[in-house]
Amino acid sequence: MSERAYWVGLNAVRGIGPAKFRAMVEFFGSARAAWEADESSWRHAGLDNRAIASLHQSRRAMDPDEEMARMQVLGIQVLTWDDEGYPPYLKEIPDPPPVLYLRGDLQPRDQWAVAVVGTRRLTSYGRYVTRQLTADLAASGVTVVSGLARGIDGIAHQTALESGGRTLAVLGSGISRIYPPEHRNLAEQITRQGAVVSDFPPDASPEPGNFPRRNRIISGLSLGVLVVEAGAKSGAIITARLALEQGREVFAVPGNINARASLGTNQLIQQGAKLVLTASDVLEELNMTMVEQQVAVQLALPETREEAYLMQMLSDQPCHVDELSRAAGLPVAQVTSALTMMELKGMVRQVEGMQYVRVREPGPEYGFRDE
Repeated sequence: MSERAYWVGLNAVRGIGPAKFRAMVEFFGSARAAWEADESSWRHAGLDNRAIASLHQSRRAMDPDEEMARMQVLGIQVLTWDDEGYPPYLKEIPDPPPVLYLRGDLQPRDQWAVAVVGTRRLTSYGRYVTRQLTADLAASGVTVVSGLARGIDGIAHQTALESGGRTLAVLGSGISRIYPPEHRNLAEQITRQGAVVSDFPPDASPEPGNFPRRNRIISGLSLGVLVVEAGAKSGAIITARLALEQGREVFAVPGNINARASLGTNQLIQQGAKLVLTASDVLEELNMTMVEQQVAVQLALPETREEAYLMQMLSDQPCHVDELSRAAGLPVAQVTSALTMMELKGMVRQVEGMQYVRVREPGPEYGFRDE
């Protein structure tokens, strides 16, 4: 059997989440060794009685190699966090899912993604605004991420498809158990212009406890989360909170102060979310006004040694100029000058008080053009 098959096996065990999964692989050296270990070793690795019972049950019920063969027949792709194709922004969140199951494809351009989420009980206003904003985002080359739910989510996916854009649907169930069932045709369309994604085994049912786990993947795949309409305690508000914890931007559409469907979004704005009137408000905040040009910039190499050093040290987490200066061993003035030029080129962005983030992922190697 391949090592990937054992990742699939371990991922199907109830009681072994991302943190325990990582601990198991590190303790035993591989997913296969963890799967084949005895109960005493599992206890030494930190598993409790519940997880051990689940692991015993999974080993009796599943042959990992047969499960992998079944997924190939179903057209389901498996990505682990060790794979090159694993979404880079998702990999940066705390305890990313060790295994992703998907139908469709993920492309490098999907890093330019914005989540559009909201209530299932939308109003005519919410429907109109979702269509308008999503169409403009998709037309700008942005990949639209959502949760395939009824209401705002479904409209966001459908509008992205109709606009010729890409969209990713993240499920709170397995890929073979599309929920809600009336969105099966929509899910099939999404596989041709994006991907349907889940971290649950293919046959997992849509249990209520699955959806917060789904929501953290929605925000983790995205540069920002746009909430169109949401009640004060809705899943979309949970997604916004998770986005903040992951260092993502949160956007909200203002609504009628007397409408329950706008209570959550209005409160988000009170708490500091960026108020959105047009898609440009999102694009400008995320430095995504011309995504195609951003992708072109992504292919360029730094032009000086200073730029190469700084691009290696920067990430999507803000870093102060003083810290960059110390790490690079360069004077602050020299670092500031280099960052100013890099910002003009669209390579970095100043987010607050002399703190910078990178606006593109590093390539295989950062050299510089020494002409």
